[in-house]
Amino acid sequence: MPWRHTSSILHLRVLLGLLMWLGCMVPSAVWAQSIESILAPGKLIQGHAKYEEECTQCHVKFDRKAQDGLCMGCHKDVGADVRARTGHHGRIKPQACNSCHTDHKGRNARIVELDKKAFDHTQTDFRLKGKHEKLECEKCHTAGKKYREAPQECNACHKKDDVHKGSLGAKCADCHTESNWKETRFDHDKTRFSLTGKHNDIKCVDCHKTTQYKETPRSCIGCHRKDDDSSKGHKGQYGEKCDSCHGTKAWKPANFNHDTDTRYALRGKHRAAKCTDCHTGNLYRVKLSQDCYACHQKDDKHKASLGKDCGSCHSERSWKEPPKFDHGQSSFPLLGKHAKVECKDCHKSAMFRDAPKDCYACHKKDDKHESTLGQQCAACHTERDWNTTTGRFNHDKTRFLLRNAHADGVLKCNACHKDLKSFRKTPLDCYSCHQKDDKHEGTQGKECGQCHSDRSWKTTRFDHGLTRFPLTGRHITTTCKSCHETQRYKDAPRDCYACHQKEDRHKLKFGVECQDCHNTRGWAIWDFDHSKRTDFKLDGTHRKVACESCHTREAPKGKKAATVGQTCISCHRKDDRHDGQFGPRCEQCHVSDNWKRVTNRIGFADDRLWQAIQARMASSGLATYRRDEALLRVGKPI
Repeated sequence: MPWRHTSSILHLRVLLGLLMWLGCMVPSAVWAQSIESILAPGKLIQGHAKYEEECTQCHVKFDRKAQDGLCMGCHKDVGADVRARTGHHGRIKPQACNSCHTDHKGRNARIVELDKKAFDHTQTDFRLKGKHEKLECEKCHTAGKKYREAPQECNACHKKDDVHKGSLGAKCADCHTESNWKETRFDHDKTRFSLTGKHNDIKCVDCHKTTQYKETPRSCIGCHRKDDDSSKGHKGQYGEKCDSCHGTKAWKPANFNHDTDTRYALRGKHRAAKCTDCHTGNLYRVKLSQDCYACHQKDDKHKASLGKDCGSCHSERSWKEPPKFDHGQSSFPLLGKHAKVECKDCHKSAMFRDAPKDCYACHKKDDKHESTLGQQCAACHTERDWNTTTGRFNHDKTRFLLRNAHADGVLKCNACHKDLKSFRKTPLDCYSCHQKDDKHEGTQGKECGQCHSDRSWKTTRFDHGLTRFPLTGRHITTTCKSCHETQRYKDAPRDCYACHQKEDRHKLKFGVECQDCHNTRGWAIWDFDHSKRTDFKLDGTHRKVACESCHTREAPKGKKAATVGQTCISCHRKDDRHDGQFGPRCEQCHVSDNWKRVTNRIGFADDRLWQAIQARMASSGLATYRRDEALLRVGKPI
């Protein structure tokens, strides 16, 4: 209504006049304090009373949402829950703190009202299940403590119900449920003793004599000792590892297989022997030897002259069976002309094992190399013919494999081995033989194999990807000499600016780190996301502004770009028609889409009221007052 608008203007003028008079009579600090006291809707609660005169502890000018941050700054435990999305405050739908907890209601006011009946416990870290659903809150939440301090582990409330006296730990939920404390759901397969066979049919008390479950023995003998001590048992002779022969399906019969369960398979007459024929003492205390001689020493007619390996000639079928020694099963098979040699030619005595196995022991007189190549005669010679060496020696078994141009038949041995009596001293590196072929004159070192191959000295195979500068994009098709101007390849620069200085159209305004925007596919292709890679997000008309419009100076040494102020006034000072009257925070009224468009973000519901205040301030000489002070004078919220 028109009369209401006129009345509001009159009241505004009276209030402004009164506040102006107070501002002249009262010091600024006291005046500001009194204004806050006048605007306060009521007294704070007792817990917040110390902040009665410090509104900034809970309020931020022009930003109501920032109040939640101040609340959680004091109530750190609640803030931690909200950030981690735990607890009641972290699980409920996000909302402002003052929507539930409002203040300024007096010293004795309660700003926390909890409806216990309507409270949804699923919005906490402890979901109520089973009998927990019917419990009263006080059963778990002790008086005088915060609700969040209630314990969540079972043992905290049920320690008195623990008949195990803590022997099984505090994780009650592993066996018990919320429906019934005496109801258990224990899975024995998750222990170190899985129940199999007949163990599934027995009762718990048959093994667990007391509630101290962890003290129950896990070995078979712990429960079955009486079976072993009986007349039909072994009476401890075979030790306590019952499971070696017996299974959980049935105690009898035994399932021990000597052939697979031991390292000694029973063959021939050994299979008919009884266990006690060999195992006369305790099975695990007295370890039996597995060699024949331990049992058949009395049958050895050679008086140990041939050693104790009786099985090399005799078999399990019969000790008296004529021996048939197979030299091919020994460490020296008889091949070539060795097969026709008589035993006594090598075995000079009855101690057959003393016969030498190396060629040189017998063929020393045939060595024409005078021991210069060592005593490994078999490396070149064969058993078929001592004089035949062609094709016998395998150069691939040495440290230098013959390949391609080095292959056998292409080069002669004396091409590398100059001295036939000292083959081992031949150098293995390329440079020793190819020094005359090095056109780099040693500038690239002596590792010729990095670029050249043994197929052809003129063919190179250098993999630039193994260097500190892998070739990508256009660099792949660039010729070597474009970057490597001399034969000292390692001296070539690796930074972009060293080669692309002439292409820098920015005149060093963005530094020398060209790869931040450009890539190797094409110099003209560039991409720089200002919003993600800097602290200044480009929005509105800032997206269309050229980089050089803000970055006008050369980048400092070591920086990627020249430092530019991030406040609006640093670039738009010339556009400030207010001559600094409203401070440097232009974004409070202006937006980046259009500098001339002003947003009403200061709490006025009616633009005409703001225009009237501006006109009043201009006529009263108050144009230099801050906008927030003008709002306080008219009693409007900031």
